[in-house]
Amino acid sequence: MSGATRSFLLKRGAAMEEKRKPGKVADLVWDLAEPLVKDLGLILWDVKYVKEGVNRYLRIVIDKEGGVNITDCVAVNDALDIPLDELDPIPESYNLQVQSAGVERELTRDFHFGKYRGEKVILKLRSGFEGKKIWRCVLEDYKDGAVTVRFPDGEAHTFEKNAFVSVKADDFNDII
Repeated sequence: MSGATRSFLLKRGAAMEEKRKPGKVADLVWDLAEPLVKDLGLILWDVKYVKEGVNRYLRIVIDKEGGVNITDCVAVNDALDIPLDELDPIPESYNLQVQSAGVERELTRDFHFGKYRGEKVILKLRSGFEGKKIWRCVLEDYKDGAVTVRFPDGEAHTFEKNAFVSVKADDFNDII
């Protein structure tokens, strides 16, 4: 093949666009991070890929019994450094942040709701219910995106996913 030239076409079409979708990025990074975080004796609480202003952030949220410290965050950051570069799930520049789930952590995944079943939560509704948008209540159940909570008066109500903005753990009073 002397004198022949070869050309290669690198496609940055649909496959790269798939990588850019925040949910896809979070899923790819979750699959990469979960075993690494577990090997460090920690729990992967959440992975979020968000754009805030002109900046993009890949947030790795971790937890452990007794609470997370800065050493845990550094260990996760170091463990993810090379594997993230190799996976390269984000074509543009971004900031990696490793953080604790913290007090009043948001419940977003099925296992979060399972862990907090029977516990106090803060339910933030899109529109008011009985004149209030934010309720302190007890999480009774979570199924197919709907939450059932028990209000302070003892009454239970179920809200579909589109009816609430967030459900957060209400542990703040437990640590004071």
